[in-house]
Amino acid sequence: MRWAGFQRVRRQVCKRIDRRRQALGLADITAYRGYLAAHPAEWHVLDGLCRITISRFYRDRAVFDRLRQDIMAGLACAARAAEGTLRCWSAGCASGEEPYSLALIWALELAPRFANLACAIIATDLDSALLRRAERGCYPRASLRELPAAWIDAAFHRQDRLYCLSEAVRAPVSFRHQDIRIAMPSGPFHLVLCRNLVFTYFDAALRRHMLARIAAVTAPGGVLVLGRGETLPEPADRFLPLDRALGLYRKTLDDTRCAIET
Repeated sequence: MRWAGFQRVRRQVCKRIDRRRQALGLADITAYRGYLAAHPAEWHVLDGLCRITISRFYRDRAVFDRLRQDIMAGLACAARAAEGTLRCWSAGCASGEEPYSLALIWALELAPRFANLACAIIATDLDSALLRRAERGCYPRASLRELPAAWIDAAFHRQDRLYCLSEAVRAPVSFRHQDIRIAMPSGPFHLVLCRNLVFTYFDAALRRHMLARIAAVTAPGGVLVLGRGETLPEPADRFLPLDRALGLYRKTLDDTRCAIET
């Protein structure tokens, strides 16, 4: 982890750590550091205290609009020509709003145009509780506030105070419990969303290592989506900027068929 990555949320994280220190009956942060040295399992607890989750459908509307308008169609074209399945990965998916946003774009916008193409979206996260919520697919109205109203009417049904996503839309999404620092799905993926995680909170050496691993599971010509404001560590020669302002990068192409226009 890197301290600078927690600039906007460090007060929240520090409060969590201080509550943990008090629960352990420790006098100060130095005592907690000593506790970590004596109890290695506590590092796992501390790691959990440092996780930040901000998740809603269509978060950063301009990014998802760009995916909807042309990028996913271009990737679908390449996938149809090559193998017949558009493969996507949402890393750090939290409670599922991000991968389900992709599933909505697929079901409501692209599937009718690519009748012979399947879509598979793998979503991974370290938090088991968030994954259980994601698998249920039911959310408060506030989580849907950036979605077009027509999509809500078409894809959700009310269940008490929650809005539940239809089974047809949820079908392409599968969730996996994974720590991206240790394991990731094998790919290859045409679209990888890794937003506000690796390139915000991890230190320089780990960011470089993770970029190489992400590149290895991204298909040639595939698109990598970062959080807005995130940048790739150097060397990043395997990815070319597609739209820096939106955090969109394309892996270097081995084949220019169905190439996405920059």
